[in-house]
Amino acid sequence: MLEPVSDYPFLKPEFLSALEDSGSATAATGWEPRHLSSVDGALFMPLYVKTHSYGEYVFDWAWANAYHRSGLAYYPKLVTAIPFSPITGPRLRLAAGADSERTATALLAAVAEAAEATGASSWHLLFPDTATREILRGHGLLERSGVQFHWHNQGYENFEHFLAGLASRKRKMMRRERSTVVDQGLTVAMLEGPAIDADLWSFFHGLYQNTYAKRSGNGGYLTPDFFRRIGATLAHQIAMAVAYDAGKPVAAALYFHDGETLYGRYWGCVREYECLHFELCCYQGIDYAIRRGLTKFDAGAQGEHKIARGFAPVETWSLHWIRHRGFATAIADFLERERGHNQEYMAAARAQLPYRQDSQRES
Repeated sequence: MLEPVSDYPFLKPEFLSALEDSGSATAATGWEPRHLSSVDGALFMPLYVKTHSYGEYVFDWAWANAYHRSGLAYYPKLVTAIPFSPITGPRLRLAAGADSERTATALLAAVAEAAEATGASSWHLLFPDTATREILRGHGLLERSGVQFHWHNQGYENFEHFLAGLASRKRKMMRRERSTVVDQGLTVAMLEGPAIDADLWSFFHGLYQNTYAKRSGNGGYLTPDFFRRIGATLAHQIAMAVAYDAGKPVAAALYFHDGETLYGRYWGCVREYECLHFELCCYQGIDYAIRRGLTKFDAGAQGEHKIARGFAPVETWSLHWIRHRGFATAIADFLERERGHNQEYMAAARAQLPYRQDSQRES
């Protein structure tokens, strides 16, 4: 019997099956499911055969190009990830009391077998939590670091309590940005999952497509059916911040949550409103996390604008097995230098956090 991984939503069968059954993560979209599970049911790990590097958020395009220049095939490759989700968390579901060393040995043997069967050049495990990394530590995998910005709840009683710990200039900035949203005649509501009806889900998918069209010139990775499915099966772990203009929805941001963390995922708007992105994607999330007593708000990849709004830099990780020994050596050297750059970047970002010197700083 597999032990549930707390209530982390993204490794649940409901979430993964929604991706696959909706046509979002399939062989046709370059995400062929080939999940690993033991015969005795003691282990499950998501695994995909990939023919491209889209939707991963750990960028290895340069590695693929180097392979191509050397006359080698980088694709297909194997990826253990939550598709389209740069969110740190568990990547294994294990039976209670599973032995870590035996688990790692069996897992890596199964990955090697899958690589042989598919002709994969490599295996990439993206955004693992500390527990997953510890299980696989010492087995020759390359570790790659990255940087995201997360907000940490320091026992705040409400949003004003959070603001009180900020430098005066930043506190005024946040209040001004929130007032700007109201001054445009907008109202905002944070809806729990069961209150999100079919029409609002359909509207939100349109917003999601708009955001991707502006950013990438395409309609995004997720189908309308994906949102319908998670709305039906994971409503208790979903919230949506919705902005209304004259009673009509004009923008929204989608959140997931478990017992500790709020996860900001997607957002979109029908037209641009000043400061609305900050309101829906930062301030509404902070307020919601405080009200629910959550310890962390993971707002996703990138976004240096988050620093000034109280989101501290944190190190993220990925693990890599590279079949070609020469490339494995070259990539290991690159990763060591890259981590040094990331450490410098994080130190510079921490110096820009908005907290008062005499208040408790985010860590």
